[in-house]
Amino acid sequence: MIRRLNMEDHEQCFQLLKTRSAENLFIIGDIEKYGYEQDFQKLWGNFNADGLLTAILLKYERNYIPFAAGPFDAEGFADIMSQDTDFSMMSGIKEITEKIEPFIKIKLKRKRQTHYAKCTQLNRDLAGMDCSIVQKAKPSDAEALTALLDSISEFRDSVVREETRRRGLEDGSSRSYFIMEEGCMVSTASTAAENSLSAMVVGVATAEGYKKKGYATKCMVKLCRDLFLEGKELCLFYDNPAAGAIYKRIGFQDIGFWMMNRYA
Repeated sequence: MIRRLNMEDHEQCFQLLKTRSAENLFIIGDIEKYGYEQDFQKLWGNFNADGLLTAILLKYERNYIPFAAGPFDAEGFADIMSQDTDFSMMSGIKEITEKIEPFIKIKLKRKRQTHYAKCTQLNRDLAGMDCSIVQKAKPSDAEALTALLDSISEFRDSVVREETRRRGLEDGSSRSYFIMEEGCMVSTASTAAENSLSAMVVGVATAEGYKKKGYATKCMVKLCRDLFLEGKELCLFYDNPAAGAIYKRIGFQDIGFWMMNRYA
């Protein structure tokens, strides 16, 4: 049986989501921030014959994200999306989205797949790394963070601007760490979409002329240590094998692929 979820379902909903908190980063964060009764956000649950919640479908604006811990009514979730005139995207772990995709009655326009990795502890050889040169960013550092990332080609097209970075540092939905050298910010690592259980690593970068000094690794290690102390899992997307190898040396492990299927 599939039905809309409400606040009375919250405890059972979170018990299911917590089983894979890194994979459910976006669903957890959206529920914590917006709850169950917003016009732009809705949630459905798939319940088994014993009344236990086995799968969740989140709609945030025009995007749907499904999660299931086992067998679920994939066709039922697909029907909800297909009947929604605002539906334009389904994203989520590949092992789940690929079960729903054949039942969606709207033509798929394009699909993107990225590696999805998570980290719950640092590799042993990094446990004692000296990260004393790493500083935690304050809202007033947003301008310098934006300037550093804008100076690096792979981040120049980012839609995240100074005002957004400052707001994230103010409200706790993100945090950034950085290293200064000769009065300039030269390396950084940040989080985004933080919630009570998990966070996504973004914006790992080092300025030209300061690479191969281990600065980005130090920023990442400091970031990981602080979040692990808060009981959070870390996750990230990557599609560059070289970047993936660096993250794996820190302690990240592949947990599947994240799909972004566009229908409009």
